[in-house]
Amino acid sequence: MHYLTNDLFFPPVSQANRDGVLAIGGDLSTERLLLAYKSGIFPWFEPGDPILWWSPNPRMVLFLEELIVSKSMRNILNRKNFKVTFNQNFREVIAHCQNVKRNGQTGTWITNDMIEAYCNLNNLGIAKSVEVWQNEELVGGLYGIDLGTIFCGESMFSLVSNASKVAFIALVEQLKTQNYKLLDCQVYNPHLESLGCREIKRTEFMSILSNEN
Repeated sequence: MHYLTNDLFFPPVSQANRDGVLAIGGDLSTERLLLAYKSGIFPWFEPGDPILWWSPNPRMVLFLEELIVSKSMRNILNRKNFKVTFNQNFREVIAHCQNVKRNGQTGTWITNDMIEAYCNLNNLGIAKSVEVWQNEELVGGLYGIDLGTIFCGESMFSLVSNASKVAFIALVEQLKTQNYKLLDCQVYNPHLESLGCREIKRTEFMSILSNEN
């Protein structure tokens, strides 16, 4: 475990432990967060705990052409009950991601400090959001870090059925039109797998990332 100082530095991701934890400490400054994502690293920690920096192996990703849209999901999209916007209300999206209840979790890993840090990144055009609306109300969305040809997904929320899937699919379709290479989803979960995401070795992920930086 590496303990970070005020120096803007991360150790090689190969030094992460078996769980994927690479370092502890540091801060959530814009410079450090941007360095982290460009280095295949992201923060993830509980409120009140020191900042933990992760680079898991394997890594959950979506190769955009592998997106799975089920027949039932296509029917939902064709009904056009949802409106999708991009980067129109970042702060409200991340606030919903902080507050939404998740199965198996008693709290949130999105602290107030993280909200401010990512809103700062949004002001710089680095962090971006997708919003899903129904009857003029925000009912779903996601946010992440845009590295130019790789989008690093951070969190999503859904207040009505399928809203987060609508956001995810809309994001992928937009990334396709802009020739992005990959959507980074960080760690495995079955919801992401159902959409076509899969795990790859960290070395493969880092090779793709290094070719895009």
